[in-house]
Amino acid sequence: MKQSSRQTRNRRLAGWLSLWVIGMFGFGYALVPLYNIFCEITGLNGKSATLSEASAAPLEVDKSRVVTVEFAVNVSGIPWQVDRPETVRLRVHPGEPVTVRYSAHSLTDSLTAGQAIPSISPARAARHFRKTECFCFTRQELQARESRMMPVTFVVDPALPDEVKTITLSYAVYPAPDVKLTSS
Repeated sequence: MKQSSRQTRNRRLAGWLSLWVIGMFGFGYALVPLYNIFCEITGLNGKSATLSEASAAPLEVDKSRVVTVEFAVNVSGIPWQVDRPETVRLRVHPGEPVTVRYSAHSLTDSLTAGQAIPSISPARAARHFRKTECFCFTRQELQARESRMMPVTFVVDPALPDEVKTITLSYAVYPAPDVKLTSS
């Protein structure tokens, strides 16, 4: 009788441990999307909020204040050259929609695809930097030796703390996942 009781307890323990492993795997799998959502909502880790054109329109322009927006870009692991906008620094009034264009050039003889990851600093400014249009929203493909202008339209929210005088918008451009590089 002791043997069957021990086997039952061992099976029950094995079942609970199996559920624990499955639960931990599920948690680990969901962690990245949950972290990205959390960062976008809070502005943590330089992730900025996105805004539709309709919801961006009601912001009132604060003409009494000027914020400097600086631009930076870094390309890694993909044969592209992406240049900052013609203006490295731009002075904007909070609430004023602004469009800048980055120039991208493929340096290879085949189709390539990339994804831009934005970052805002200082981190507390990220939730007040709202992009309504951005090449970072979608995967970008460039044909062999193709050049393209890639726009970013943004608004600095008038609720930005007064002590923040400069915001840096930085992009890291990486090869897009699941890309099949083929000749064209």
